[in-house]
Amino acid sequence: MKKISLEELHSKSAFICDMDGVIYHGNTLLPDVREFVEWLVDNDKQFLFLTNSSERSRKELSLKLERMGLSVSEDHFYTSALATASFLRSQCPGGSAYVIGEPGLVNALYDAGFSMNDYNPDYVVFGETRSINYEKIEHAVNLVRNGACLIGTNPDLTGPTDNGIMPACRALISPIVLATECEAYFVGKPNPLMMRHALKRIDADVKDAVMIGDRMDTDIVAGIETGLDTVLVLSGVSDLSTLKKFSYRPKYVMNGVGDIIRDEIPALI
Repeated sequence: MKKISLEELHSKSAFICDMDGVIYHGNTLLPDVREFVEWLVDNDKQFLFLTNSSERSRKELSLKLERMGLSVSEDHFYTSALATASFLRSQCPGGSAYVIGEPGLVNALYDAGFSMNDYNPDYVVFGETRSINYEKIEHAVNLVRNGACLIGTNPDLTGPTDNGIMPACRALISPIVLATECEAYFVGKPNPLMMRHALKRIDADVKDAVMIGDRMDTDIVAGIETGLDTVLVLSGVSDLSTLKKFSYRPKYVMNGVGDIIRDEIPALI
């Protein structure tokens, strides 16, 4: 089998890495993740865990990995909730929002100077949540019909968990989109906004950075459209058969992040 050298990949100084399906599934750390993070630290790489999930704060994500036995400080995390809050602050400073989502999203909006408003908000902001119900959807529909702008934290249809593939933000927000005939604006990957935020946070140039992810439709296209080299890992949503559905290709395809620290890998495509 043909082998691919990873010398060029190893020369990169900055690594932007998705989390769900790359670092963990639910509450289970994936194989070789600890070794991969140790390699990043030992080789003085800049790195940022970039997640489209809006549920948790940076501190909560850091503590989650710590419970799995992996110590990573919270400054190495950036979420779609933070990107959404930053975007809305630039669009409507001091605005208000009706939020359907978890504390990570609510707190990010508070920190950006937004107030919560369920009467006449500037925005209806929707993120991943397990507490959705018909009443919240009905209220959001009415608010959007009355002029509130509809924002989704990320466009993922599904996400990997311990129990398999589950619906994510774009699937959950769809009743509001359909009932209002109003398209949501999604801030998370593959929106270049989030990628530019990530590069700025680690002070990295496009030519020196690489994007690692498990999804062709968010992670890989985000990296390609931002000008980064890309690594697709097969530990999450996309698999080899998924590649046939897209007209673009990642630069590298690997079984998991443990392959990144090897000198060479088998060519999977």
